[in-house]
This record gives sequence, structure tokens and C-alpha cells, in this order.
Amino acid sequence: MTQKTFKHSVIALIFSLPLSAASISNAQEMAKPNAEMQAVLDKLGALEAKPFSTLTVPDARTQASPADAAHAVQWDKRISSNPEAQVTTKDIAIPTKAGTLAARVYIPGGKGPFPVVVYYHGGGWVVADINVYDGAPRALSLGTNAIVVSVEYRHAPEHKFPAAHDDAWSAYEWFVENIHELNGNSDQIAVAGESAGGNLAANVALMAKEMKTKQPVHQLLVYPVAGNDMNTSSYKENANAKPLGKADMEWFVKNTVSSMDETKDPRINLNGRSDLAGVAPATVILAQIDPLQSDGEIYAGKLKDAGVAVDLKTFNGVTHEFFGMGKVVPQAKQALDLAVANLTASFAQAK
Repeated sequence: MTQKTFKHSVIALIFSLPLSAASISNAQEMAKPNAEMQAVLDKLGALEAKPFSTLTVPDARTQASPADAAHAVQWDKRISSNPEAQVTTKDIAIPTKAGTLAARVYIPGGKGPFPVVVYYHGGGWVVADINVYDGAPRALSLGTNAIVVSVEYRHAPEHKFPAAHDDAWSAYEWFVENIHELNGNSDQIAVAGESAGGNLAANVALMAKEMKTKQPVHQLLVYPVAGNDMNTSSYKENANAKPLGKADMEWFVKNTVSSMDETKDPRINLNGRSDLAGVAPATVILAQIDPLQSDGEIYAGKLKDAGVAVDLKTFNGVTHEFFGMGKVVPQAKQALDLAVANLTASFAQAK
């Protein structure tokens, strides 16, 4: 065999081999969690938590959560729960047309009247509750010296879309009218939420504009669900991420909507909207290892294009659900500090 023939044979052999993901030069590998985040994920595995996509809804609701894992790591390291544990709480019931909603009020020290944050927890509109999502509202109340009201809402699949969105708006309306009874100042009211709750918070700000009622002074959106495209770059890169991967998001959506056509609704597909001008300034906090990273980046960009002031920050080395883990994940504390600074500035400006 001549040298030329050998060269051509090698080239032919190379191009006849199947291409793996690792062999494609433009394919991105999923980033690795940092040591502190990995410790939480390892603990979650030790607690036998399984991917949502493999579970029934009842099993998904009763298995260990990332918050449980973070608490276990905190316990292992003997990290004190103070000063956040000293924030006073009070459980209340909110009357709405659809029924009574539970809410937990986090009350800072001092006389007030206090600024207010209406907070919506995550869980894909299917799992979790105000008990699971305690870390973030507690820390926000302490940091901002504001009342934080963590709102429960109806869950799918028992209550399909848009039940949670209707409840989120009803709760906000009620607090605007009644928060003074809890020593809060409705002229300094903000909204906040994580994941599915971030979507609810964004929708409340948009609804307030549409209904020409009191616009929140700020919106804190932590890795919000903001689109219906599950083929974005972050969905591809983080398809197998823990504790939230692409199959898990598909599971949440399947349980939430009555048909996939409903994902085109502007309340879910925020990134398809063209009416974003005039809503409150936003802080958008994202995790690098999260299928929803692109959702948040796109929404932040659309808000900016509409003239809305946006502070966007992606934290590297952490996953979905990191925000409430400030005791054990340094980036969560950094994210909280950013949120507190921006909320406090908006409260001061409103005052």
C-alpha cells in the first residue's frame, strides 16, 4: 500500500466511525458542581431521593428534598441556625374566590410598618410547599428587615394550570389591601419566587400592570420558568443535571397542563411576550448547572430590551435549588446578599 493510499484509508476509517458526544468539538459538557454543592447532592443521594421523572406524584411529594439535604449537611457540620432561626413567623389564611390559601408571615424585629415581600415557592407547580421552602423567605426577612409572606397555592395535577397563577394573583391583591393589618407597608411591596414560583412572581408583576393596580417596587426572580422551549442550550447541556434535569421538567409540565398547547400561554411562555415594558425592576438569579438557565437569560434580556432595569447574575458551580442554602453553599449566600441589596434599594426608593 502506497503512503497516499494509506492516508486515504485512514481518513475513510475516521469518517466511518460513529460520532459520540465527546467527539463533537462544539458539544458542551455539563459543568461540575463545586465541593459545597456536591456535598448537598451527595447527601440528597444518601437520603434516597430519586429523579422526579421516575416517580408518581405522591412519591415525589414525600421523598427527601434538596432543602432536607442542605439541612442535613448543616447539621453534620454543626452550623448554627441563628440568626435566621430567630425570625418570628405567623401562619395565616388568605380568603380567595377559589378558597382559603395558607401563608406564612416572616416578621423581622423592630416596630414597623415594614416593607413587604410576597414570596412564591418552587416545586414545578406540583411538589413542595411553604414548609420545604423556608430558608429563602426567612433569610430575606432578616436581610431586608421586611415582612416576607410565603404563599401557598393550589398544586397540579389536582388543580391544573392556571390554578396556581390565579392563586398567586389573588394573594397579591389581598396583601395590597390588607398587609397593613400585619404591620406592613403596601407602598413598599415586592414579589419574589423560585423556579415555578419565579414564574408566578413575574406574572404578578405583569398582571399588576395589566389591571392598573399597585405595581410591586421590585421583582426577585430566581431561576424562573420563563419559556416553553426545552431545546435551549442549557436544557441540552444540563439534561441530566441533579436535582433537576430535562426529563424532570417534562414531568412537571405534563402534570401541570391539560394539553401541551397550554405551554404557549403567555403566563408560561413569558419569553414569547411583547408587553414587558413598564413592569418593576428585576433581579434575576440563575444557576449554571440548571436546564432553566437559558430561560432566565432570555427573559432578563427581553426585560432589558423593554426598558426594564435588570440585574442578572449567574452563579457558577451550583445547581437548581441552591438559593435557599446559604448556610452551606457560599454562592447561595452571595446570591442572597445581591437580592437583599437590590430589594433594600427599591424599598428605600419607594419610601
